[in-house]
Amino acid sequence: MEKLPGLPGKEPVRAGRYGHVGPLSVTEIDADAWYDVLAAAHRHDRPNTPAPERDAEAGRLYVPALRSRSVAFALPDPGAVAGTAVGYAGIALVRLFDSEENAATAFLDTLTVHPGRRGRGVGGALWSQVRALLVAEGRTSLTGLVHRGGAGERFATGCGAECALPLVAYVQTVAGAVDMPGVAGAAGISGTPGSDATGEPGEPKGSEGTEGTEDAEGSRLLPDGYRFAAWSGLVPDEHAATHARAHNAMQDAPIGDLDEQHDPWDADRVRATTRVILDRGGMMLTVAAIAEADGTVAGYTELVLPTPDSVRALQYDTAVIPEHRGRGLGRAVKLRMLAYLRARRPGVREIMTTVAEGNAPMLAVNAALGYRAESGLGIYQVRI
Repeated sequence: MEKLPGLPGKEPVRAGRYGHVGPLSVTEIDADAWYDVLAAAHRHDRPNTPAPERDAEAGRLYVPALRSRSVAFALPDPGAVAGTAVGYAGIALVRLFDSEENAATAFLDTLTVHPGRRGRGVGGALWSQVRALLVAEGRTSLTGLVHRGGAGERFATGCGAECALPLVAYVQTVAGAVDMPGVAGAAGISGTPGSDATGEPGEPKGSEGTEGTEDAEGSRLLPDGYRFAAWSGLVPDEHAATHARAHNAMQDAPIGDLDEQHDPWDADRVRATTRVILDRGGMMLTVAAIAEADGTVAGYTELVLPTPDSVRALQYDTAVIPEHRGRGLGRAVKLRMLAYLRARRPGVREIMTTVAEGNAPMLAVNAALGYRAESGLGIYQVRI
């Protein structure tokens, strides 16, 4: 019987025992069995944080990220009860970038083993198949987000990966943050809390009907010469080009020793990235600081809700273009976002963000806004 290699010190997995590994088209994956592995691992490894959401995980599985294609791997669990839905002992999802800048790299979206099947070489079997795919595709490096100090880090280093960019996960409690001075009343949004002037949750609209309605307290968040714009979903046409330019300001953010290169932004990419989030069933909220002199986006911040009912929002980019830095715009757009979020989705309790350990300006902003450190993370990279 064929044996698939495991990690040093671990018993190899017998292919006949666990069945097919992959690669698989994502359409061949049982979404419920996939989610069961993720949920069980979360309960075991991080029981004090919000659980993954089934619909959000299905969206990530079936809707590929922009400029990439996804390849899945799964080990059927021989312990699954006959006649029930297929269970998986372990799963993996690889994103193969197809942009010119990153054609030699890939990202490991997940490699997760069910807690009840750990220590049996399942992870090693999955990794051997992932590595074979990367070799066949001509990829020279793979990155993945890893929790430092736990089993995931030990597995990653056992596979030859090194931490290329140390990160820290921070969490902000919305209920406490909205009571900070300068936040209450800063939304300047018409309508009742919980309503969404841009349409149904996740609807790809870019209405900006709330712009220009700040009250006096809201305007004090910004220095003279700037105003707020806020939207849910797609960027309004009038801001699309300069919003893309502001995205390119992220290229000077710390990237450590990562092989992945900056992938330039334009208006089409901004819209397409948002459509991926919407197609996965999520929501994106954006608050921007607009320079009144020329109407361009000077800085912005983005929040993503994996589903309209998520209790934890994910901080995406926050950026200020170089010529507008040093004026407090980063802090201002994040404060305004708190009020915008409260009005649009009052059920959200927390905002989670990751910041590179070397990103002193953003660390200072988050400290001033009451973020607390939750866990150490890292983007780990292995050369193939």
